[in-house]
Amino acid sequence: MWLYHTFPLSFRDIEKMMLYRDVTVTYEAIRGWCLKFAQSYVNKIRKQRLKTGDKWHLDEVVITIKGEQFYLWRAVDQHGTVLDILMQRRRNTAAAYRFFRKLLKSTGFAPRVIITDKLKSYSAGFSISVCSRLRVFDSIERSHDYRDGI
Repeated sequence: MWLYHTFPLSFRDIEKMMLYRDVTVTYEAIRGWCLKFAQSYVNKIRKQRLKTGDKWHLDEVVITIKGEQFYLWRAVDQHGTVLDILMQRRRNTAAAYRFFRKLLKSTGFAPRVIITDKLKSYSAGFSISVCSRLRVFDSIERSHDYRDGI
């Protein structure tokens, strides 16, 4: 079951790998194990995962999809874990507020510190501590270099 959920392998591939190790098992048995134990496997992974940090970096980036401009709003904690993303057509106070409300709902708690790129929409919608240190914010700016491939 671990092989199936960790690597892009089919049940038949895993059956062959097990046979190579002198373990005789059918692909149907492997499928049954995956159905039976998948939830406990997911719960174990969630417990081992780092707790969400209390310092969040918020950023928005313009992306073009089929000739239309959208704004991709992202939140990353101090560990580099992406907390939430939201794509919207606008970049105004209502959009920032909507993203922040969605973020608070998904994480379940408010952060101790929020670091932004000083977009006026953030401070107009809610009170946020703004950090002007470029090197601190650089990690989130570098993390969306993939956008050229969209």
